[in-house]
Amino acid sequence: MNLKKFIIHRILLSIVVIFGLSIVIFSIARIVPGDPARMALGATATKEALENFRIENHLNKSLPVQYFYWITGVLQGNFGMSTTTDRAVAKDILQFLPATVEIVFFSTLLLIFGSILIGKLAAKHKDTVIDGILRVFSYAGVAMPGFVVAILLLLLFGYMWQVIPVLGRLSPGMTAPAHITGLYILDALLTGKFAVAWDAFLHISIPAVALALGGMFQDARLVRNAMVENSSKDYLVAMKGYGVPEKVMNNKYLLKPSLIPAVSCMGMDIASLMGNAFLIETIFSWPGISKYGLSAMLAKDLNAISGVIMVFGVVFVAINIIVDIVVAYLDPRIRLGGGN
Repeated sequence: MNLKKFIIHRILLSIVVIFGLSIVIFSIARIVPGDPARMALGATATKEALENFRIENHLNKSLPVQYFYWITGVLQGNFGMSTTTDRAVAKDILQFLPATVEIVFFSTLLLIFGSILIGKLAAKHKDTVIDGILRVFSYAGVAMPGFVVAILLLLLFGYMWQVIPVLGRLSPGMTAPAHITGLYILDALLTGKFAVAWDAFLHISIPAVALALGGMFQDARLVRNAMVENSSKDYLVAMKGYGVPEKVMNNKYLLKPSLIPAVSCMGMDIASLMGNAFLIETIFSWPGISKYGLSAMLAKDLNAISGVIMVFGVVFVAINIIVDIVVAYLDPRIRLGGGN
């Protein structure tokens, strides 16, 4: 199939996956111990209030009917009310999502470019001291839990050296830029507040590093191993014999096929950044949707939990579609059906 049909096929499969995810989320929210009405209104709610809540939220109907009303509301952007914030979950998501998107965006850039650069450097200096040092850092980055890296960076840069702000999105005294996208750096640049943009960038740098570090080193090892393995392929040996410049050969003919296994792993790492961000957001006091979701879980706020998981699921599926397209571009055999 051509690339267009390949993309349509992946999108249709993703719709089925999201539909299945919605059923799982709804089922879990309904089978957890406790009365949803009592959990929403509290222990002091009267019987009349509980009954009215059940009627208003269709909790007095069968599960298939409840799911129909729930998924209809979700498709309209209505996830219900949050018992944690006493606001619509959709409003909470719109408020907290941009902060997480911003940190995930910078972590993604660091993960992609960092893993490729480190992998290329290690492959170029294979079995040398440089390769050995990068290998040690790679193993340490993969083995060390993300929250340990975050705490170490917080102690080093926030308390011992104090060279960069590490808590929150802006320094005290700084006014948040006018809300356009919710991304502080972008909004500050759009409104001409360059000092605010720089301060927001400094605040996001350490949390982004802590979030991306483990995946970056893991993907760097994949890039390095693939480049070393592919460097002995016959077509590269022939190119070297014909005098093709090493820089052109490495960047154009060696790196591209070597990225195929790494891109798939990068996609999974990038998709998991939002889910992994709850620890980073908690440690660095970052007001994102992952931290909001953690608070909702601790408070047993079912509507908020369902909304956050649905957002994470849609993001995960969307990133996987993008990864499939990138891999299909790098390796046409996959979209033509010959890669399986």
